[in-house]
Amino acid sequence: MSKSIVRIEGLSHRYTSNWAIRDINIEIAENSIVGLLGSNGAGKSTTMNILCGSLNQTEGRVYINGIDMKAEPQLAKREIGFLPQNPPLYMDLTVDEYLYYCAGLRLMPKTAMKQAIDEVKERCGVAHFSKRLIKNLSGGYRQRVGIAQAIVHKPGVVVLDEPTNGLDPNQVIEVRALIRDIARDRVVIFSSHILTEIQLLCKEIKMIENGRIVFSDTMDAFNNYIEPHSMIVHFGNMPAAGELEKIHGVVNTQILSDRLARVFFNGDQDISEHIVAQSIQQGWRLREISFEKNSLEEVFKLLSQHSSQH
Repeated sequence: MSKSIVRIEGLSHRYTSNWAIRDINIEIAENSIVGLLGSNGAGKSTTMNILCGSLNQTEGRVYINGIDMKAEPQLAKREIGFLPQNPPLYMDLTVDEYLYYCAGLRLMPKTAMKQAIDEVKERCGVAHFSKRLIKNLSGGYRQRVGIAQAIVHKPGVVVLDEPTNGLDPNQVIEVRALIRDIARDRVVIFSSHILTEIQLLCKEIKMIENGRIVFSDTMDAFNNYIEPHSMIVHFGNMPAAGELEKIHGVVNTQILSDRLARVFFNGDQDISEHIVAQSIQQGWRLREISFEKNSLEEVFKLLSQHSSQH
């Protein structure tokens, strides 16, 4: 059994009399990108702050590579790299000056700093800006420098809060590729309110609503949470919409082209068998059936509503 890189047990925290999170349990045992979802006020930021050691929890334990964050915070924090939503950049420093400063904060040995900083600049694509002031960099390159400071000390866990926020489409694609590269040899916990970003990057989802975990599974399970109730059907001989609607379980159809139709159905698990049988009988020459997935927004809304009822 592989060792847990991140383990959160029974985590609860309250501000005055109100509980922000209650009984959060998360375990991450292998290198991957894990998405942390939650609406404003759901408890996501509280969980991230406790995970990164910037807030002491009321109850529960956080272990990073087996190290108890509360008992040995300095050792545990050496295993974590953190990029907040607003990167903690010093605009009047050069890229080199800033990364040396961050390496010092992480208590890296001075003899190891140059090689580590050269490696991280190359990996993040900012080596050619070593002597440039950070305030003279574009938003995308500032974000790269922010990611560089989060991994300069080679942590086992990297926490990124809204890392693509405010970037243009090209910069988003570049930062996305960088995050995938980083995740090859460590755990990346990726927080975002942009659901398509979570969908494109993450293998697993942890969703917090009303201070509790309401979903913890793979991205595929998240996408398929709701029965889709629609499919795209490809025919060699396209039947009329009325003919398709005669099939048991079909409630509506849209003819998309001379060979494609969207079929809406009532949730009947045998709907594809009904279509196949009718196609053979009528000579429609069925080529393909593909079920459509619900948008992440729909899943998110359903889970949020479900959690608020409990």
